[in-house]
Amino acid sequence: MFFESRIFRRWYIGMMTLWLVLFTSLSNLPFLLEHWYYPAIMVLGAFVAGLTPEGGGAVAFPVLSIFLDVDRTMARDFSLMIQSIGMTSASIWLLSRKNAPLRAYAPVLWFIPICFVGFVFGMNTLQHIPVYVIQALFLSLILTFALAYIVSKHRGTGLILPANLGLTDRALLCLILFAGGICASLFGTGADIVLYTLLVTRFRMDEKIATHQSIMLMAAISVLGYGYRFFWDQSLTQYQVQTWLCAYPVVLFMAPFGSYILSKLNVEWMLRGIVLLNIFQMAYFNLKAPTLAKLGYSAGFSAILFMVFWFTLARLARQAPGEAKLQTT
Repeated sequence: MFFESRIFRRWYIGMMTLWLVLFTSLSNLPFLLEHWYYPAIMVLGAFVAGLTPEGGGAVAFPVLSIFLDVDRTMARDFSLMIQSIGMTSASIWLLSRKNAPLRAYAPVLWFIPICFVGFVFGMNTLQHIPVYVIQALFLSLILTFALAYIVSKHRGTGLILPANLGLTDRALLCLILFAGGICASLFGTGADIVLYTLLVTRFRMDEKIATHQSIMLMAAISVLGYGYRFFWDQSLTQYQVQTWLCAYPVVLFMAPFGSYILSKLNVEWMLRGIVLLNIFQMAYFNLKAPTLAKLGYSAGFSAILFMVFWFTLARLARQAPGEAKLQTT
């Protein structure tokens, strides 16, 4: 059952109580009604966050930044803020389940600081990239990942990341985590996608375990990123906090519910729907005030990233089961 965990029930009740306190003191019903599209967006966004290796920002960032013309920085911050609730909620549900494979999730503890260093680096060095370039890169990232993910036979079996990784594997993992942090600094999401891709290819991990690890990593980076923006940059506004409170109760439930569905069902049709959504977003981006620069960056990023995802995911499909690098027990 979805609420069978006592820990998760207490978390859920406690966080809903906190939301009521914050909402009554910092926001109001008229603001919620006026900004109804924030919780509406996150019904799908949070479900995607719990069900797939893509965070809720994979829906929130393009919808806000491209469809609704919200400032790119605000769209990124909203993604971080809302994932700090939704993906954390999904993580707690995963960790508190009966017979949860806690040993399999332990590496996330050292993934987090490396990824956060990448986030801080990106926040301090890459924020002046033109907005349309960042938007094109993000849409290319989620579209090409989803396409490669759905068409390749990337079904690993490993359940545990070995403690005795070689120097090359450790360096590659650190590089990917650092790059994931940079993605999060630009889009508010993305660290989960790049980590997942490495886990199921280089390390042949079971896709559900890899998805769970990517959710936990993105939850932690979202919390830390939210804290960084609030305490270090001191750049979050009252308006941003109010929009966060609009969607808070939606993601608190929908993200762990997505993880629950993942544990019960074959999700191939859901993934196909995500591919169609990403194709529509890319088309809208290029058709809205079209320029050769936008089209060029979209095509270039998509071609490069699709080759990266396709060849890495296809590599796993070509490997024989006996070549797995991870133990399954």
